[in-house]
Amino acid sequence: MCIIIGRMTKRTAIIGGGAAGFFLAVNLKEMMPEMDVTIFERSQRVLAKVEVSGGGRCNCTNTFEDVRDLQSVYPRGHRLMKRLFKTFDYRQAYAWFEKHGVPLVVQDDHCVFPAAQDSHAIINSFLRLAHDYHIHICTGEKIQDLDQLAAFDYVAVTTGGSPRSEGLRWLSEKGHEIAEPVPSLFTFRIDDEQLTALMGLVIDPVSVRIAGTKYQAEGPLLITHWGVSGPAILKLSSYAARHLAENDYCQPLSINWVHQNEAEVLETLQKAILKEPQKQLTTYCPVALPQRLWAYLVDKSLSERSSVRWSELNKKDTHRLVNTLTNDSCLIAGRAAFKDEFVTCGGVALTSVNPTTLESRCQPRLFFAGEVLDIDGITGGFNFQAAWTTAYTAAIAIKNQALGEIV
Repeated sequence: MCIIIGRMTKRTAIIGGGAAGFFLAVNLKEMMPEMDVTIFERSQRVLAKVEVSGGGRCNCTNTFEDVRDLQSVYPRGHRLMKRLFKTFDYRQAYAWFEKHGVPLVVQDDHCVFPAAQDSHAIINSFLRLAHDYHIHICTGEKIQDLDQLAAFDYVAVTTGGSPRSEGLRWLSEKGHEIAEPVPSLFTFRIDDEQLTALMGLVIDPVSVRIAGTKYQAEGPLLITHWGVSGPAILKLSSYAARHLAENDYCQPLSINWVHQNEAEVLETLQKAILKEPQKQLTTYCPVALPQRLWAYLVDKSLSERSSVRWSELNKKDTHRLVNTLTNDSCLIAGRAAFKDEFVTCGGVALTSVNPTTLESRCQPRLFFAGEVLDIDGITGGFNFQAAWTTAYTAAIAIKNQALGEIV
């Protein structure tokens, strides 16, 4: 848990730690240089999550170019994010980092990374700014009660996601409603040795859904030694986070391996029968799939008839194969921990904060920013953007309140 404390000659600001906390601290100091700011970090290292994010490259935001509805990237908190984007959005975040010495680059998938392709570019920038602005950093400091911070005029909590509700009890005891924390952005364990034997294969794109529900996603899928991963699965895990937790991570998963409808695939298979009638079914793949995966799907569909020639494929066989390609079914047998970029669904309920300032409705001069709030996004830089946006909002609110009291 990380918390930042800020002090001014007559007023004190207490701010949060981690990515949101540093962003809040730096912006508050830029808005009010006279504010004395201290960061309290529970662990011995600051910004550890930033360091490992994005495979060590830090996917710090997104262009939002393909986003038509914020709910598609923020399963929880999209309405609040839409409001707060009027104050500070992804365009301002991009400009902010470049202004502060972190050149950025945009990938083809609209994800934004430091040009250095190294998360330390952002970490070093934060640490340099903290030094230049005389922001105090105290590591190994665990805040278990807001009464510990009674000497401060303002408190902003940016402790990140808590894996269990017990970790937020110190806030619920002050009257804040807590949305039960559950994991989000994780991979699926599939107990199918024939499938996991194909580990390393990437299929792009696929469509995936939790059978019998509205939860679905699309994008690249990676077959791993424990099951399935990749952006499509991570997005689906985010959309269905609560549903999966309530069902103990045991749900039927439907995969459309070819990202096409049944009619399109049927037509493709019928053409293959005419084009290569004498070839064995498993050796000629007419769809855009890796050969090993194609052979696995043919065997799964037709079993003992998987070795027939295309000319021997009957109507029943064809429809079985079409169904497997477009609506393959397997059972999610648990989640695999995705610790490097673990995100929590849940936290301080948005009904407990002022939607304009992110100040607590239960306790004056207490603010929240980052993942401690019940806001979380899919993979692709959206969670960091939520951290920047909420932190900037809280910084403005603290500044305005402090200046009002001075006057």
